[in-house]
Amino acid sequence: MPRTGILPLSARGPASLHVLIVEDEARTSSELRVGLEAAGLEVRQASSGEEGLRLCAEEAFEAMVVDVMLPGISGLTLVRRLREAGNDTPVIFLSAKGDLVDRLHGLEAGGDDYLAKPYSILEVVARLRTIARRVQGRQQTGRMQVADLVWDAGHRQISRSGHRIDLTPKEYALMTLLLEHAGHVVPRGQMVQAIWGMDCAVDPNAVDVQILRLRRKVDGPYPVKLIHTLRGVGLLLEPRETA
Repeated sequence: MPRTGILPLSARGPASLHVLIVEDEARTSSELRVGLEAAGLEVRQASSGEEGLRLCAEEAFEAMVVDVMLPGISGLTLVRRLREAGNDTPVIFLSAKGDLVDRLHGLEAGGDDYLAKPYSILEVVARLRTIARRVQGRQQTGRMQVADLVWDAGHRQISRSGHRIDLTPKEYALMTLLLEHAGHVVPRGQMVQAIWGMDCAVDPNAVDVQILRLRRKVDGPYPVKLIHTLRGVGLLLEPRETA
């Protein structure tokens, strides 16, 4: 169950988000709504995956909070169907299951973040605003180019020299993080947050594997390398000619 309470004024933002809560447990849904509305967010509620799909077809939401275990259509299936239909509304999954495998399943289904119960309403609000800002920034820019690499944020596509690069969800999350911070160093902890959706103890080898796979796809065939490692610091995206 969420840890609730009236949010301090410092937690309330001037910009209101239109948020859909998809949660079948009435008390949890009610507590979430009270907490989010206290933070200045506009909230709609659905008690099943089917109702969530219907509301998404009728209204445009800026973010969603979705319970993984729903009657009928599960939260994972709900988000997969939205993504297949081209709906990129940012989603935070909520679940009683908080181990790494479950979190990865949520992210691979198309979720943007994952919180295990019990959670803090303050944290839900902060994460909602973070992912909403991230998506809004992408929509405003539309397309971004670094050397011959083009990122079409609206269609979630990345290409180099006119050739589309097929990335896994984790690779895409890491690449978009680097693009959003092009020319600036991205520390390892921020990469973990982007790939796994949380700050947690992740095997360093798992991070290295994602970096290696991404570098092979993005830089492997090209003379101009874009992804560079600053040992002990992080990754940097900028074009550099190979010697």
